Amino acid sequence: MKFLLDGLTVHFPYEYIYPEQYRYMLELKRALDARGHCLLEMPTGTGKTITLLSLITSYQLAHPEVGKLVYCTRTVPEMEKVLAELKELIDYRSRYFQGPGQSPPQILALGLSSRKNLCIHPRVQEEGSRESVDAKCRRLTAAWVRERHVSAPDIEVCSFFEDLERAGQDAVLDPGIYTLHDMRVLGRKKGWCPYFLARHMLAFCNVVVYNYQYMLDPKVANMVSRELEKECIVVFDEAHNIDNVCIEALSVNIRQQTLNLAGSNITRLRSAIDKAKATDAQRLKDEYNRLWSGLAQQGHLPAQNRSPLPGGEDTLANPALPQDILQEAVPGNIRRAEHFLAFLRRFIEYLRQRLNVQVVETETPATFLANLQEKVAIEGKTLRFCYDRLASLLKTLEITDVDDFTPIHLVADMATLVGTYARGFAIIIEPYDDRLPSVPDPVIQLSCLDASLAMKPVFSKFQSVVITSGTLSPIDLYPKILNFNPVVIQSFKMTLTRDCLCPVVLTRGTDQMPLSTKFEMRSDAGVVHNYGRMLVELSATIPDGIVCFFVSYLYMDQIVAKWHDMGVLQDLMAYKLLFIETQDVVETTLALDNFRRACDCGRGAMFFSVARGKVAEGIDFDRHYGRCVVMMGVPYQYTLSRILRARLEYLRETFQIKESDFLAFDAVRQSAQCVGRVIRSKADYGMMIFADKRYQRHDKRDKLPGWITTHLKDAHLNLSTDMLMHVAREFMRGMAQPYDRMAVGRSLLTEEQANSMNAATAAGLA
Repeated sequence: MKFLLDGLTVHFPYEYIYPEQYRYMLELKRALDARGHCLLEMPTGTGKTITLLSLITSYQLAHPEVGKLVYCTRTVPEMEKVLAELKELIDYRSRYFQGPGQSPPQILALGLSSRKNLCIHPRVQEEGSRESVDAKCRRLTAAWVRERHVSAPDIEVCSFFEDLERAGQDAVLDPGIYTLHDMRVLGRKKGWCPYFLARHMLAFCNVVVYNYQYMLDPKVANMVSRELEKECIVVFDEAHNIDNVCIEALSVNIRQQTLNLAGSNITRLRSAIDKAKATDAQRLKDEYNRLWSGLAQQGHLPAQNRSPLPGGEDTLANPALPQDILQEAVPGNIRRAEHFLAFLRRFIEYLRQRLNVQVVETETPATFLANLQEKVAIEGKTLRFCYDRLASLLKTLEITDVDDFTPIHLVADMATLVGTYARGFAIIIEPYDDRLPSVPDPVIQLSCLDASLAMKPVFSKFQSVVITSGTLSPIDLYPKILNFNPVVIQSFKMTLTRDCLCPVVLTRGTDQMPLSTKFEMRSDAGVVHNYGRMLVELSATIPDGIVCFFVSYLYMDQIVAKWHDMGVLQDLMAYKLLFIETQDVVETTLALDNFRRACDCGRGAMFFSVARGKVAEGIDFDRHYGRCVVMMGVPYQYTLSRILRARLEYLRETFQIKESDFLAFDAVRQSAQCVGRVIRSKADYGMMIFADKRYQRHDKRDKLPGWITTHLKDAHLNLSTDMLMHVAREFMRGMAQPYDRMAVGRSLLTEEQANSMNAATAAGLA
């Protein structure tokens, strides 16, 4: 369909549009018109992705001055899904423009991921980890390896990279939508490296889809996204945890083993320097001169010596944010390679001494630097240059085994960050994990406390940033913790032809005993038994698949063991097969596959999972795979964590956010994310059971998204297990009745209705 929306012609690839999709587009367009940022919460299963793509690509068509759409996702499957929907949209648009004298507008869109997901070299792609793939690629594509290959053809290089380099300016993609699979297929066909081709084509794309880290992590963003223009529209999809991604991007953990390996790295580098002095001393002299004159930012060669395509020896960029990197010559005491290694060794020895503690120590970067200056005479300003100086040295020494040097990179990361930021960070030294106090495991953590640090360059560089998800409530907290002023902030409700959502709050067992996973109650035999009996009765009442989320792996292991002793699991298995998520990815993938097979064949199954786990964040239990979801408890973070306590203190002092408010906000957004896994379209249906008496309180319930609370009836609050079974039977019986899937006008709008809504909106504004 094609309709007018506030003066903009929107191309939408379906015959009908949901009312909330129309309203979402309207608010999104207002944000784009205002050239500002927006926060939009859209119910799950209402076509958020296609809504975003339709509106923004139509906006690009009407406003050629607008830059590319940069769509950030959390996982590779989500990236592929976005590109598949975009392909469907562009196919529709192409058919629409097939009239006489019309030509469909050209669009180029691609997905960018790591070498591990794009490499087609037979031996390199066999490597296991991302780091080892990067290192193997570097061994075949680094500039110095290619130079040696010219004089010694027996030195192996990557034929795909060489062919791409030879193609030069002809190495371009035709207009179209390219998934990761498409890029690999095209790479094999043309003999070009898909990874470096994608990097090269970023500048020419209308739409780019990639991971959050490519925009938020300075180490990756400074390398990949540096050239993106200001006019770009940036979308962060499924962004309910965006603050945690920002914090992880700027945090570093170092253990004793890391320091030992970093010491070995320094020994290897010292040997490489001695070898270079004996064979090619001029190389080290040239590097010294570049550092002295301040030309070697991030260890790069001058611009005139660079290849027009990204070099195969590219390393991760500086961990500090671009505006915080000093643009000046490297200090004299670390210009010479030998002096720099001695400097790093002193810093490592200092960290080793700090790890030798018996009690927890917490301090600010300023205190840490003062102590460092006093003990080993290292200045904070010198630390700021550590990462760039190390990158320059590795390049000068022509080191290709970058994965072997990860420990020294971590040390340089910490040095650079602690030397750069005086606020928004904490240094926490723990001699052991609180949960295993008898096992010594000292760790020094440079923890970022301020999510707005990583978001600030994104908000300031790009004219429109869209933060969207199905679970952003309470939505007014995000502008505070990300420190920005959105021009539009909106949460949308779901229009339904039938009540296919049935959220309920379970507070008591059949014997009226209160149910909760609070620490003082969770081990109570009565509570454990009541939770178990509730699941057994549910499995006898609800058909097909049931998903149950626990607050942590530890709690899930404990309660499952107790249920086994009580015979609960045996009773449960009489109705449904049981599958459990573990921390092993392969095991969990197999469990999910078998869970689906059990649901497909009619046997029925129950899946035990963990809030904040991989399944809760990325797996959909649509249709018969998820007819009911149980949120067992309130998934608070581990409140004794020193890092969490330091962050709570920082939020209170800097943004005036109370600890209790943030903890409740964080726990309830995780709950909403878990229960939202079962509703993936309006034709879907499912029960959402909040099994904890604390959900009865307003401070928890009111933080749930509006599209859940509008369906939470008073009669479904404060339920006992037997009342819950009555509600479940009634709901399942109601959902089994035939209904009008094409309820046009209420939950579906035609093209004419969309245009009439636009006319009504325009008349109202006039």
